[in-house]
Amino acid sequence: MAQSFDAIVIGAGPGGYVAAIRAAQLGQKVAIVEREHLGGICLNWGCIPTKALLRSAEVFHLMHRAKEFGLKADGIGYDLDAVVARSRGVAKQLSGGIGHLMKKNKVTVFMGAATLPKKGTVSVRTDKGTEELTAKAIILATGARARELPGLEADGDLVWTYKHALQPKRMPKKLLVIGSGAIGIEFASFFNTLGADTTVVEVLDRVLPVEDAEISAFAKKSFVKQGMKILEKTTVKKLDRAPGKVTAHLESNGQTTTQEFDTVISAVGIVGNVENLGLEALGVKIDRTHVVTDEFCRTGVEGLYAIGDIAGAPWLAHKASHEGVMVAELIAGKHPHPIKPNSIAGCTYCHPQVASVGLTEAKAKEAGHEIRVGRFPFIGNGKAIALGEAEGLIKTVFDAKTGELLGAHMVGAEVTELIQGYVVGRSLETTEGELMETVFPHPTLSEMMHEAVLDAYGRALHI
Repeated sequence: MAQSFDAIVIGAGPGGYVAAIRAAQLGQKVAIVEREHLGGICLNWGCIPTKALLRSAEVFHLMHRAKEFGLKADGIGYDLDAVVARSRGVAKQLSGGIGHLMKKNKVTVFMGAATLPKKGTVSVRTDKGTEELTAKAIILATGARARELPGLEADGDLVWTYKHALQPKRMPKKLLVIGSGAIGIEFASFFNTLGADTTVVEVLDRVLPVEDAEISAFAKKSFVKQGMKILEKTTVKKLDRAPGKVTAHLESNGQTTTQEFDTVISAVGIVGNVENLGLEALGVKIDRTHVVTDEFCRTGVEGLYAIGDIAGAPWLAHKASHEGVMVAELIAGKHPHPIKPNSIAGCTYCHPQVASVGLTEAKAKEAGHEIRVGRFPFIGNGKAIALGEAEGLIKTVFDAKTGELLGAHMVGAEVTELIQGYVVGRSLETTEGELMETVFPHPTLSEMMHEAVLDAYGRALHI
């Protein structure tokens, strides 16, 4: 006999488990189905364990700079297995915490693979057999996986995806990273800091191509200074594999050259997990592996919603979580506001960090805005100098007529923490006047956010 719920969530990543919690808080009887790990990719194989790795690399980098701070550190080294073990431990701790949250909120957990045989019904194949569940509302939160291009498929030995890179069998000596988005550049930063001879290939005309061009250029300069090789407007046509080495065929400007590497990381995007769910038979529209939804994550099939990576860009955990809350409130009869993609911050945890929200300078111009642009360098900030982190830039883009903050873009130490100030400002529809009148504490990195606003209007104080 089928078990009945008010809402069923398929996928327990940052979108799914948050949707389940919020629905339960609103008095709904909720079930969540997960085929692998509570916490999904983010907690187990993405956001969290990568940040743990990058933190180890950051500390290692700082240890080499000990002399600058009047300190002594001799015989500096690392144990890759121990670095990875710490990362996995952090992921395990948080994944276990999700189980606790499910119990606390009385969410029924089913571990198994889900299909939707008909509207309002979820069939779950578990180790003990098949469970049939019914609900008026079903939320798809199945996430995404690494895209694999023909000829560049991962084998776990010579060619890695992010999962292999999170549990490396060895330290690469000569590494090729294909793709310079957030995933690619974070792994490039990690392995380069630990000593790998790292080359990054990007098919577009600049690294971190979704970022503001000025920020991308600044980041590239820093990466090159750290020893990375950056090949832009370059395509990896094929990989020839032999014992212990990969020969990459690289095409640029119509010419093909070859280079040898011992390890390749493929980071060429993601594809949505839409297969084997029965979506097509229900009439769900799928476009390039992503479920098509409206602004409230409705699929067009009554009672069926899609959130997070499966519902398309931006592919960010915090976007998925916010969509989960919105849909849970919608199901419970509330009237939530739809998500505004341009008010969702993007963060990349390479060294230096990169963060942004809203329109780039180029996109603002394309949209027809007359703009004012402000900039402030880290070298003009006392806290940045005291921290030994004087390389960086904060950039703001305003509508010249209305004073609306159209976008903010940062590169440098801790900018992934700073960006939220501008996110709040955009959410509150703050103008340049209000930002200029806000008192920022001293000495902090956040003072640069104030100065970047002042600079857009010719009022910067410290440059």
